[in-house]
Amino acid sequence: MGTYIHFTKEQKERANSVDLEEFLQMQGETLLPSGREKRLKSNHSITVRGNEWFDHATKEGGLAIDFVQSFYGLVFPDAVTMLLGGEQGGVYSMVKKKEEIRKPFELPPKNNEMRRVFAYLIKHRFIDRDVVSFFAKEKLIYESKEQSKNKTKEYHNAIFVGYDENGIPCHAHKRGIYTEGKSYKGNINSSNPCYSFHYLGISDRIYVFEAPIDMLSFITVHKDTDWKKHSYVALCGVSEQALFKMLEINPYLNHVILCLDHDTAGIEASEKIADMLKEKNIGCNRLLSKQKDWNEDLKAEQNLTAIPSEEHPQYLIKDEHCNEILEIIKEFKKIEFKYVDGLNAFQKSRKTNALQAEAMKMASAIFLCLTLKEFVQLGITMTSEEIVQKMSEEFRAYQNRRKWYLTLYDIETELLTLKNQDGIISESDKALTAKKYQKIALELLKSTIKLELEHQKQVQNPSFKMA
Repeated sequence: MGTYIHFTKEQKERANSVDLEEFLQMQGETLLPSGREKRLKSNHSITVRGNEWFDHATKEGGLAIDFVQSFYGLVFPDAVTMLLGGEQGGVYSMVKKKEEIRKPFELPPKNNEMRRVFAYLIKHRFIDRDVVSFFAKEKLIYESKEQSKNKTKEYHNAIFVGYDENGIPCHAHKRGIYTEGKSYKGNINSSNPCYSFHYLGISDRIYVFEAPIDMLSFITVHKDTDWKKHSYVALCGVSEQALFKMLEINPYLNHVILCLDHDTAGIEASEKIADMLKEKNIGCNRLLSKQKDWNEDLKAEQNLTAIPSEEHPQYLIKDEHCNEILEIIKEFKKIEFKYVDGLNAFQKSRKTNALQAEAMKMASAIFLCLTLKEFVQLGITMTSEEIVQKMSEEFRAYQNRRKWYLTLYDIETELLTLKNQDGIISESDKALTAKKYQKIALELLKSTIKLELEHQKQVQNPSFKMA
């Protein structure tokens, strides 16, 4: 916990006005263009613009101080100090205050032909010609003809249009079609994220993608099926707004197939959307591309070098840790644990030493043993394997982004509500206690995973400082 530091009102305002784009680049982060914002390469759900940020996964956002507290897991004084350059002297640029007038949405001017877009999508992205022709005839794809600001150059881009329920264009995703160098991609200013690029069919099934080219690539892979009867939507990012708008205005759509990228960001977005769909009792499945995304699969079919898929590092660790926790539970099977045993195990895990992760796993196992003890008294039959499997299934990587020690603070707070809980008679109290024990065990599992990832970073980069 940071010590108390007095900051003047001016210092706090300066810290909150730091340009996050420059700040993050100076921290070694890579930023990707995303319309008028920048998206973190290390976490695609977070976008920044000036001194403002927003996490599209958690629906949280704010100014620079909030960001540093959330992203780096710092308390307020430490976050302000970091933004002021460590010595309370401004080294980061401040965002210039200006009143911004939001322009109405407007599609880029059309070219009188689509030769370049057809060539790009068919020859370079390997999308089926009939698929491209279909979407072009539906006026969902066209080629733009745009002038540079000084009107000395002419640009042509592929434009993927999104219409609202009244057939009015409200969204457009622009994709550069030049094959040399890094081409532009992003949403047109003032696009409504609820109406991104999509196609509406007649079946109850809707397929969900991150980008329009992913969507067209998937259709190409399945072009010999009756694909037109189904619905498709490209989120043009990982925000779920467009999907839920389609479900809202087309209630016959009741089965979602998530086809997001096979990488860390796609996995987290998929599990988050799946949880949201479950709350609404909407069926959901996930299809994974063999490579990073569906267009990379098409490249692989052409025997070209494709970007490989990427498994989520937290899930690679999770299964191993769950197996270790299960083995500990089996060793403890004949021990009658009490709340104080779990508390002592947790307190031991708070001590910084080389065996910290092992102590956390031990504490997690004890709290699951305590859960099983409550279940027995409630007449619930559950094996050690089943309770660990349940914990494993409840784990979500998108809910485990914070520093591991911040999670331990939350566990400590939860433990205070359980103090002196041994000997409870009421069934409702026992059920609540069992639920809290399970939650603590899961949070300890999350902490072991985050801690191991930090250890791995330290091994790969000795200059990396452990939290």
